[in-house]
Amino acid sequence: MSTRPYAPACDRNRDPILAVLRRHFADRRHVLEVGSGTGQHAVYFAAAMPWLRWQCSDRDDALPGIQGWLDEAALPNTPPPVSLDVASGPWPRAVTSDGRFDAMFSANTLHIMGWPEVERFFAGLDGVLSAEAVAVVYGPFNYGGQYTSESNREFDGWLKARDPRSGIRDVEQVDALARRAGLRLIEDVAMPANNRCLVWRRGADAALTRQD
Repeated sequence: MSTRPYAPACDRNRDPILAVLRRHFADRRHVLEVGSGTGQHAVYFAAAMPWLRWQCSDRDDALPGIQGWLDEAALPNTPPPVSLDVASGPWPRAVTSDGRFDAMFSANTLHIMGWPEVERFFAGLDGVLSAEAVAVVYGPFNYGGQYTSESNREFDGWLKARDPRSGIRDVEQVDALARRAGLRLIEDVAMPANNRCLVWRRGADAALTRQD
C-alpha cells in the first residue's frame, strides 16, 4: 500500500487550475512551486506541461511525501524537492544563468501562514523571480474585507480556531505586497468551491481582467 500523502482537494481543483496555468505558463520554462504540500499538483502539472522544469519546495517535513509522488511519476522535468520555509529562507535558485525563475505557483498557502510569513513570501519572491516572471496563487480570498461565501466564512472560523495566526486574506492587502515585489495583478479568475486564481506579472502594464 502506498504511503504517499493524499489530499482529495488536489484532484478536485487540478483541472481548473491547469486551465489557467496553460495560458500563463505557455512561454515559461522554470517554475518554482512554493508549498508543494503532498506533491500531487506538481506531478499533474509537470506531466501536462512537459516544457516546464517544475521545482517543488516546502518545509522539511513535507519533502519525503513530495518525493514519493515524484518517484512514482518518474517525470524528467521534476527535480528533487528543495527545502523552503518562507519565514526563514534561504530561497532556492533556478538552474538558469542568473539563478532566477520565470514563474511561480502556490496553492492553498497564504491562509495557512501567519501574516508575517505572507509578507516574507512576497519579499522572498522579489529576489528569485526574473524581470518578466509570472506568479500564480490559488486559494480563498476576501474582497474589501468581506467573505465571498458563507462557506468561506465558516472555513475562516475553522482556520482561526486551529491557529489564530492563519485566516483568509484580503486580495487588496495581498496585492499591495505583490506590488512591492514588482508584480502587477493581470488576472483574477473564479474557481470552484469559492476559490480564486490570482495571476501577477512583473513588468506588466495591462489592466486587470476579472473572471467571475
